[in-house]
Amino acid sequence: MEELENQIIRGLKSGYESSYKQLFNQYYLVLSVFATRYVNNMEIAKEIVQDVFVHLFEIRDSLEIKTSLKSFLYQSVKNRSLNHIKHYQLHEKHLENLKSESDTTVDFEEQIKAAELECQIFEVVQNLPAQCRKIFEMSRIEGKRNIEIADSLNISKRTVETQISKALKILRANLKNLLQLF
Repeated sequence: MEELENQIIRGLKSGYESSYKQLFNQYYLVLSVFATRYVNNMEIAKEIVQDVFVHLFEIRDSLEIKTSLKSFLYQSVKNRSLNHIKHYQLHEKHLENLKSESDTTVDFEEQIKAAELECQIFEVVQNLPAQCRKIFEMSRIEGKRNIEIADSLNISKRTVETQISKALKILRANLKNLLQLF
């Protein structure tokens, strides 16, 4: 058997089509069944085996087999099958990522709208009268309670409440059209 393999290898290296056909006919089916154990699909397994034979033909000039031809073929099919599985898993993961991105497209659009609204609010707040803006920012951005703001600025709690109401009234008036879009 070893002499037959050596003869086939020499024939492959010499470019004899008969050697290539003999090898293909001898191993194609059994290698396809072998690949099916990895990929669980006979059609894909056949494609993998065909790829191995095409590759074998392409590298025939530089073909170096350190084990037996049979072992070389089985190992090649195993490696290609594992590569296929890895590629398939990456492909599936990529599809899953794309699906999750498309699922979050609505969220992304909402984030864009929210950012635009925040920008508009920021512009309106920046145009508030100085004391009104300071009180509003302390209340809404810093999260301070009205009594804390009053103590901090040496004003009455009622003034704080009035200024916050004034700021909210200005915000509502300036953002009315934008809020209707949301």
